[in-house]
This record gives sequence, C-alpha cells and structure tokens, in this order.
Amino acid sequence: MLIAADKFKGSLTAVEVAEHVTAGLRRVVPGLDVAAVPVADGGDGTVAAALAAGFTRHEARVTGPTGAPVTATFALRGEGTAVVEMAEASGLQQLPAGVFAPLTATTYGTGELLRAALDAGATSIVFGVGGSATTDGGAGMLAALGARFLDADGEPVAPGGGPLRDLATADLSGLDPRLAKTAIVLASDVDNPLTGPKGAPAVYGPQKGASEEDVATLDAALTHYAEVLGRAVGPKAAEAALAPGAGAAGGIGYGALVGLDAAFRPGIDVMLDVLGFAPALAKATFVITGEGSLDTQTLHGKAPAGVAAAARAAGVDVVAVCGRLQLPQEALGAAGIRRAYALTDLEPDPARCMAEAGPLLERAAEQLARDFLV
Repeated sequence: MLIAADKFKGSLTAVEVAEHVTAGLRRVVPGLDVAAVPVADGGDGTVAAALAAGFTRHEARVTGPTGAPVTATFALRGEGTAVVEMAEASGLQQLPAGVFAPLTATTYGTGELLRAALDAGATSIVFGVGGSATTDGGAGMLAALGARFLDADGEPVAPGGGPLRDLATADLSGLDPRLAKTAIVLASDVDNPLTGPKGAPAVYGPQKGASEEDVATLDAALTHYAEVLGRAVGPKAAEAALAPGAGAAGGIGYGALVGLDAAFRPGIDVMLDVLGFAPALAKATFVITGEGSLDTQTLHGKAPAGVAAAARAAGVDVVAVCGRLQLPQEALGAAGIRRAYALTDLEPDPARCMAEAGPLLERAAEQLARDFLV
C-alpha cells in the first residue's frame, strides 16, 4: 500500500495525512504493509515533502514580502540538489495577518534564499513557486542575486510590482556567477503568461489583495518591465513573457526564465522524480493519493492527478482521500482515480471538519480498507 498524498491545506501536512491514513487502514487490516511518499506540486509544502524524503533541513534569515525579516527553510540532498520554495520567503504565509501589499510586496527574500542554497553547496535547484504574496515579476529576486533595476535618476526602483512602472534600465551582468553553473528547474502547476487577460496580475492579483485598479497598474508595470529587460537581454525577454510558467507566483516564473535560465516543468512531475516516487510505485499494489480539495484545479497539474497518471501507467489502482470533493465520478475516473473519500461526507460543517481532520481521515481510511482490502 503506497500513500502519496499532498497536504490538506490549513489542517494537515502531507506527512500527517499519511500517518492518519495508515492508522485507519491498520485498524481494519492489522500489520498491513504501508509505505508513504508525501508529495507536493511545487507550491507551499514542497520543502516539507523533500524533508520527509530524507533531504537535510537548512534555514536562512531573509527579507519577507513586506521587508520585515523572516526565517525561511530550504532542503538539500548530499549530491547538491536543493529544493527551494518561494513561499517560504515571499509567500502569503509570511504576511502579517490580514495585511496584503499587492503593489509593494517583494521577492527579494526569495533571491536571498536561492543564494543561501548556493552557499550551502547546491549545484542543481528545484525552484518551487506558488502561494506568493507578490506580483513583481521576480525583480526583487533578481536584485538580491546581483541584478540592478534603476529609475531615470539612476536610483534603484522601490520594491514591488507597482514601482516597476518607473524602471528605466536593467542590468543583469552582476548576477551571481554561480547561477551560470547551476541547473535550475522552475517547478509550477501554473502555465499562465506574464501579462494580459490570463497573466499574473489579472488571474492571481485579486488573491493577493489587488483591486481592479491595482491589477491594471501591475499589468502595465510588468509589461514595461519586460520591455526594459528586452533592451538588456534581447528577444528572449519577450519570448519568456509568453512562455508557460512566466506568470507563476506573481511573475517570479518570468524572472527565473529570463534571469536564471530556468527550465519550466510541471511541478508534480519534478517532485515525483525528486521524491523517489517511481521506485516506491514499483513495489506497490495499491496507491492512495489526495489533497484538501479535489476539484477542477486538481485536474490541471495538481499532485493527485500526477500521482494517478503515473500509477495508471504502471497498472496500479488508485483511490483518493480529500477534505471536500467537487468532481463527479466521471472526472475522477478519467483522471485514473477509482473512488474518492471526502471528510465532508463524515462531517458537513467545514470548520469542524478542518479542526477534526485527523480523526475524520482515519475513519475515511477505515471505510476505504473495508471497501478494497477485506
């Protein structure tokens, strides 16, 4: 039995999901052989999944999205592979409670976190992006790594996406030289372009507190940013703005593509490789996946869809556990998931369901075991 589930956001980590599912299964089938590979798709929880897979924990004190210092974690494996999660430094989780900064939040701390990974010996980096508080196109990140973004007076532009409207010149020649020797994979479940109706400001800005006026300001500022970068680095700046992943995490994907020569890959595909999912799957006869909400977004690159696709290719049955289920059975079946067990079926009240997610998940796992294992 292989448990390969993502976190239940707001209630259980991926490791805790595996622990509760295991407990429920073994109440029905004592001594059941269970293995767990907690998974993530590049968003928040990615470093935690890497640590559960045996990576070493490292911490760095970096600049948070509003400028206050925060402690951020990254993961490193012996041969030099690091997993860096931008949400650790520049995510919504690092904002003061209830306080958004859509125009001024910066990714500077993410650049500092990447530099800390290089200092620790990283020679390849899986850069997971998602859950950001920022819409600065990765300008802050690049500045922390040595790039210069100046206004017409030759002064550094202020932090955040809004001030990029004042950008006059960009100079990437001072980027940390170690980056040129480091393989960086941009791991994301988002394939949006940088700007436009499907761009970072329009689609994700409102989640970060941006008003309609803020969205228009940010879209114009990022468009200008890409134009100025084009003068600095040539046609690849315009090409990258339209590339899949450019709009990820407030456009930090764009900064990674242009400034770090990162290669974009769907986050779940990258993480399954990094976490050793294939060897675990080879030993499994049944897989349980899941996440907090199984919905239409799940089908577009989220962890359960990636796990189910890999398991189906190997001829292994998959069922899912989730907090709430918003997909019909036909959609589940098309994704390769035979059945899903939702906690809201056991406790309809959302607040109570989240508060009691662990015990409820054990009950769901008991029912799963009775349905499939006895």
